Amino acid sequence: MTRRAQSRLGILMVAPLMVLVIVFFLFPLGSAIYYSFVDFDGINPSPPFVGIDNYVRMFTDPEMWHALSNNLIWIVIGTISPLVIGLLYALLLWNVRRGSAFYRLAFFFPYVLPGIAIGIVWSWIYDPLNGWLNVALRAIGLESLTTGWLGNPDTALYAVLATAIWASTGFVMIIFLSALRNVDTELVEAARLDRANAAQRLWHIILPQIMPVFIMVTTITLVGGFSVFDIIFIMTGGGPANATNVLGTYAYTNAFQLNAISYGTTLAMLITVLSIPCAVFLNRLQRRLSIQGTTA
Repeated sequence: MTRRAQSRLGILMVAPLMVLVIVFFLFPLGSAIYYSFVDFDGINPSPPFVGIDNYVRMFTDPEMWHALSNNLIWIVIGTISPLVIGLLYALLLWNVRRGSAFYRLAFFFPYVLPGIAIGIVWSWIYDPLNGWLNVALRAIGLESLTTGWLGNPDTALYAVLATAIWASTGFVMIIFLSALRNVDTELVEAARLDRANAAQRLWHIILPQIMPVFIMVTTITLVGGFSVFDIIFIMTGGGPANATNVLGTYAYTNAFQLNAISYGTTLAMLITVLSIPCAVFLNRLQRRLSIQGTTA
């Protein structure tokens, strides 16, 4: 096959992917950039150009900063918790043979449930009168801790976050469990014979071997923290008193409830600007670690 024929074949094979990228990424991104520089209310077909007014409004909007701070809380807790809990579960199931399939299915099942179902069920659990959580607290004599978990501005964000952690931990566990299958157990046994404790074996032997996978899972959970929307919208709608507002819910409120579509689009652009660099950095770090692992 000639070089020209190879080039044509390569272009032909890449073309479907490029069409998808253009239609579902570049075109929406270009539209979002356009709408962020105009004042579109969803009705006027020729919205006036306003320059950077939407961006000035965004950076001087106290509620935007409040929503961004909630995003940062979600990113920190919502990234670290599934990683730690999922890794712990994976380590506990690593050498389990009997019943391991049942445990994997039980932990992974919440991840495949529809977000609407998860939000509704956990809203029942958090019900201030008949919810299982408050009923259990009363049963063990901790009635002073009962509260309206989703109606209390001090607890609403963390209650929704706990639900999201419960739903995502099983996915993290399954990925880590698959990665642990490729760990050199002889090195682990040698470290045990050298009287290394469990924490030392984890830090010096296990984690370095699964680090590319660890970075990949971190990327997924961290980027998800920037764009979180569904679970918050279902359980609280951003309330009470905007206590659970994040950038996603605040952008939705402006765009589709207040008809400030351009301002909502500007908020969505901020989500993109914050998440893409993090994803690119972590992706490059993962590739670098993978290359080092294959050459070691």
